[in-house]
Amino acid sequence: MEIKNGQDKRLAVLIDADNASPAIIEPLLAEVSKYGVATVKRIYGDWTSPSLGGWKKVLASFAIHPIQQFRHTVGKNATDSAMIIDAMDLLYTKRFNGFCIVSSDSDFTRLASRIREEGAIVYGFGERKTPDSFVSACDKFIYTEILKKDKGPRKSSTKKVSKGPERKNAEALNRDEKLVSILFDAVDAVADEDGWARLGSVGSKISNQYPSFDSRNYGYAKLSSLIRAINLFIVATRQAGTDPKNRSIYVKRK
Repeated sequence: MEIKNGQDKRLAVLIDADNASPAIIEPLLAEVSKYGVATVKRIYGDWTSPSLGGWKKVLASFAIHPIQQFRHTVGKNATDSAMIIDAMDLLYTKRFNGFCIVSSDSDFTRLASRIREEGAIVYGFGERKTPDSFVSACDKFIYTEILKKDKGPRKSSTKKVSKGPERKNAEALNRDEKLVSILFDAVDAVADEDGWARLGSVGSKISNQYPSFDSRNYGYAKLSSLIRAINLFIVATRQAGTDPKNRSIYVKRK
């Protein structure tokens, strides 16, 4: 399968309605657009159930195709099975460069692994309660909590809207031993003989090893902002060639 770059990637977005909230669909699709074009958008569930009423209100607005799956047996998740079968059917068409699996359910762990075995990229989306097995099976995993935005008070509801993770200051970041270890190890792994590492390579190294790593989990929109905030690295910008726009950020341990 030929993997394209950037916005040329064809993506299939498959949503488990029982394990995802309609409140995150707009920022979720915006996030998906960073990785490619969502040429297929399907959502699975028992649409006769009142619990999916919230989803019904947003499907048409975002052109998401609902797939009906009745609950024939109590305790058995037929929705997961239908979603897995559809994913494999789409995979075998060889038309997609990647799959976006939206669920917090560990049942999709093997599906993610199988898709990757075929050379396609897997982007996972789920809440922080998502089991590590599913998170690790994806190429990249985005916690949906960081996608939620505060849209201000709503007249029709008193329910609070999540603003996402609060921004941590340098002291709090330095106390996070796992974060410090991840950054140090990544920089050391791609640094040149003088200890300088291109930030883009650092980010790629981290993503390959920790699918769920995201600077937004710490309150920073970009990895460069997180690196500067933690105050453990020297940060420099270098220009490549004569084009002033061709600039890269490099980091080095202090």
